[in-house]
Amino acid sequence: MARRLSPVGLEFIDTAPVRMVFARQLSAPPAAVYRALAEDVTGWTAWFKAVTVCRPTDGGAGREVKLVGGGHFRETILATDPDERYAYRVDTANAPGLRALAEEWLLTPSGTGTRLQWSFAADGSAVLRALLKVARPGLGRSFQDAARRLDQRIAANSAQS
Repeated sequence: MARRLSPVGLEFIDTAPVRMVFARQLSAPPAAVYRALAEDVTGWTAWFKAVTVCRPTDGGAGREVKLVGGGHFRETILATDPDERYAYRVDTANAPGLRALAEEWLLTPSGTGTRLQWSFAADGSAVLRALLKVARPGLGRSFQDAARRLDQRIAANSAQS
């Protein structure tokens, strides 16, 4: 059953009790990475293996996301800074013990490509916080795989254009 979470803002990404930050260099330029993150929302299922459904809601102001294993989230977009940042918070979730969750994707030009940084910020019960800390290596691997697949998808789409 979905439960309403705390309506956190962007500041939560820096102040959350559980914060995880992962980064990877992509060959794609920031504009292409931003388009894939913020404009091709339904395309997330093609490059982020954990995501089974991702679709815009509320005229693009939100998203509905379903994950492998049954996670289901309704989100509000917090920031859409073209070629620089895409961030959102989770408004409702079916994850037990979760009180607040926000994520931010930062894009920094790096050579001809992009340094992509994903920040995962959460709060919840003591048990959930402990589980998230244990899950850190797995989340890191999931991000690295997703970023690699995203870069490959962007390259393939560019070659077809």
